[in-house]
Amino acid sequence: MSEIKVLSKEVSELIAAGEVIDRPASIIKELLENAIDAGANVITVEIKNGGRTYIRVTDNGKGISKDDLPIAFLRHATSKISVKNDLDSIMTLGFRGEALASICAVSKVDVLTKRPEEDYGTHYVIEGAVEKTCEECGCPDGTTFVVRDIFYNVPARLKFLKKDVSEGNFAADLVTKLTLSHPEISFKFIRDNKVEILTAGDGKIYSAVYSVYGRDFANSMLEVDYTWQGMHITGFTVKPLSAKPNRRFQNFFVNKRYVKSRACAAALEEAYRNLLMTGKFPACVLYIDIPPNTIDVNVHPTKIEVRFSDEKLMHEAVFFAVKNSLMKNDRPNEMHLENKRNFTDRELFDIPKKDNSVQLKFAMEDNSQKPAVQKAETPAPIPQTEKEYDNSYSYQKPAPTLKTVENRSITEEKKEKLSGSKEKLSGSDDMFLASLEQPAKRETAVTELSGPEPKPHKVTVEEINKAISEIPLPEEPEEQSGEAFKFIDAQSFTKRKPVSVIVEEKEPEKPKPVVVGELFKTYVVAQVGDEMILMDKHAAHERYIFERIKSDAEQLETQMFLEPIMVLLSYDEYDALTANLDKVSQLGFEIEPDVAPTVAVKGVPIILGDDNPADIISELAKNFIENKLNPQIELFDDLYHSIACKAAIKANDTNSGIELQALVNAVYGQENIRYCPHGRPVMITLTKRDIEKQFRRVL
Repeated sequence: MSEIKVLSKEVSELIAAGEVIDRPASIIKELLENAIDAGANVITVEIKNGGRTYIRVTDNGKGISKDDLPIAFLRHATSKISVKNDLDSIMTLGFRGEALASICAVSKVDVLTKRPEEDYGTHYVIEGAVEKTCEECGCPDGTTFVVRDIFYNVPARLKFLKKDVSEGNFAADLVTKLTLSHPEISFKFIRDNKVEILTAGDGKIYSAVYSVYGRDFANSMLEVDYTWQGMHITGFTVKPLSAKPNRRFQNFFVNKRYVKSRACAAALEEAYRNLLMTGKFPACVLYIDIPPNTIDVNVHPTKIEVRFSDEKLMHEAVFFAVKNSLMKNDRPNEMHLENKRNFTDRELFDIPKKDNSVQLKFAMEDNSQKPAVQKAETPAPIPQTEKEYDNSYSYQKPAPTLKTVENRSITEEKKEKLSGSKEKLSGSDDMFLASLEQPAKRETAVTELSGPEPKPHKVTVEEINKAISEIPLPEEPEEQSGEAFKFIDAQSFTKRKPVSVIVEEKEPEKPKPVVVGELFKTYVVAQVGDEMILMDKHAAHERYIFERIKSDAEQLETQMFLEPIMVLLSYDEYDALTANLDKVSQLGFEIEPDVAPTVAVKGVPIILGDDNPADIISELAKNFIENKLNPQIELFDDLYHSIACKAAIKANDTNSGIELQALVNAVYGQENIRYCPHGRPVMITLTKRDIEKQFRRVL
C-alpha cells in the first residue's frame, strides 16, 4: 500500500494560505497592494472587531472584467509578470499570484467590480475557495472587496488571534506604512465606524507624515535629498533631540515598497552615533530609488524582506544621506517664549472713530439790523500752517442772499494767527497758542536776514558748455624716480570705451559671538547679531575635546603580547576580519588569521588596558559584517567619552571672561559640535524678536 498521497485541494489551499495570511492585517496588505497596482488614487479601508468579522477595501482603480474575475482567485494567477525575465525588473507591489487564492481559502469574500468602459459591473461571491455567485450588477468604477469571518474554517488558526484592539492596531500600522509609501494616494482608514486616518493624496511626503504621525512629529523632521552612485534617497529624518524610545518609527521604502532591512537600519543608527542620548533611537521616513535589477524582492511570501546585490553600497548611501542632512539642516535648538496676544477693544469691537467736524452756520441777511457774530458751539482746531488754513476755509462761496457768521477777511485771520504778536499770546491761557510764538519768531528772523527769495534762473545749454570749457585741466605731474604711483594724468580726461566690469558681491561677514556673561556658573550667555545664545560650557568643552581625541587617534599605539591569544570566531566573523586586516592594523590591533575560524591576536591598542581581547575582536568583526564606515568598537567611544568628560571644565567652575570667549569662539559655527557625546544639546538660541514680544515692544 502506498504511503505517499497527494493532498486534496482543500488541504493544500489551507497550507499555502498559512504562508501568506496569518492575521486580518495580512488580508488588508494584499488587497491594498492590488488596489495600488490597479492605479487607484482614492482607497478606503474599513474594519470591524479588529478585522475578524468584517474587512472592506474600496478603490477607484481600473477594475476587473467579468471573465477574469474567477481566474483571479486561482493560485499563481497574476497580470504582473508573464516570463521569468520579468522577475529581474519588478516594479509592482504584487506579482506572486497567491493573495486572492489565500484570502478566499480562509474567509468569505464578496467582490463588486466594474471597468470604466463597461456598462455593468460584476458581483462575485466565493467562500472557502468555492464559487457561490457570479452575476451582473450596478456599481461604480473600481473594485470593492468585502471579507467576512476570517479563519471560519480553520479554528486552530482563529484561536491564535489577539484581542480585537491589538489586531486593529496591526491593521492601522499597515495602512500607515502604505500611506507613507504612496503620498499621491488619498487613504481613509475606518475602525468600528470611526475615521482614524485620512490623507490628502497631494503627492507631498510632508503631508502624508503630518496626517499619519501628527504635527509634533512632522515638525521634528529634517529633509533628506541625496544621490549616491545611482541611488536617490529622499524623505525625512528626525532631529537628534526628538529621537524615539524604540525603533518602530524607522520606515524604509525601496522603490515605494515598505521593507525591513538590517543594512539600512544599521546605516541610520551609525549616522546618529554620538548624537543621541542613551536609550533613544532615530526615526525616519526614507524613500530609496534604485535600479530594479539590483534588488531581489522574491525572498519571502509577504515580500517585506528584500536582498540587495551590494549591501555595502546601500549602507553607504543611507549613511551619507542621513549624515549630510544632519550636518546641513540641523541647527541649535531655538527657544520660543510663550506669546499670548492681548487684543485691544478696537480689535475686538467695531468702534466708530470720534467725529470732530464742525458744522458751519449761516443766517439770512437783514439790512435793518447790524449783523450779529455767532460762534460755533465747538471751536475748530487751530491750524498750524498756512496750507492748513487754506484747506480749512476751502468751502463753496455762499449765495448772495446768505452771509457767513464769521464776517472777517480770511487774509486778516491768517495774519492774526501767524503774526506772533506778543500782546495776544501773553494774554492767552492756551498753552498750545503760546508754543507757536517761537517758530513764528524764527521764521520772521530768517526772512529778514535772507531777504526775499530769489527767482529761479533757467540754465541754458550754452551756459553749461561754457562753464565746462573754462575748467582748467590739471597739470601733468613731474616724473618721479622709482616706482611712484600716479593717481591721475592726462589720459584720465580722454574719452574711453566703456569696459564691462563684473563685480563679485562679497558675502557679508557673519557676526561673531560676544560673551555677555554667565548664568549659575554653568551657562554662557553670548550675543550673535540679533540672537542670544545659551551655551552649556561643560557639554561644549566635552564635545570639543572628544572631537580632538578622535581626530588624533587615527593610528593608535599597539601593545604587543608575549604570546599570541587564540580567539575562536564564527565563520562569517572570520571572513569579515581577514578581509579587512589593513583597517584592523590602523585601529591598533595586530591580528593574524589561523586555521578558520580562529585568529591569533598578537597585540591590541594600549588604550584598552587589560580588557578581554576575545569579546573585543568579536565586536570588531561584527562591525565589519554590518559594513560600518567607522568600524571602531563602541568601547573606543566609551573611553573617549570618559577622557573628554574628565578633561572638560565642569559646571560651577570659576572661569574668566577670556576663557569663556575662547570656548565660544572654538565651538560656535562648528557643524560637528551641536551635541555632547552623551546626546545633550550644547547650545540653544533665543531671537531678539521673541524677547521684544515679551516686553510688548512688538506685537
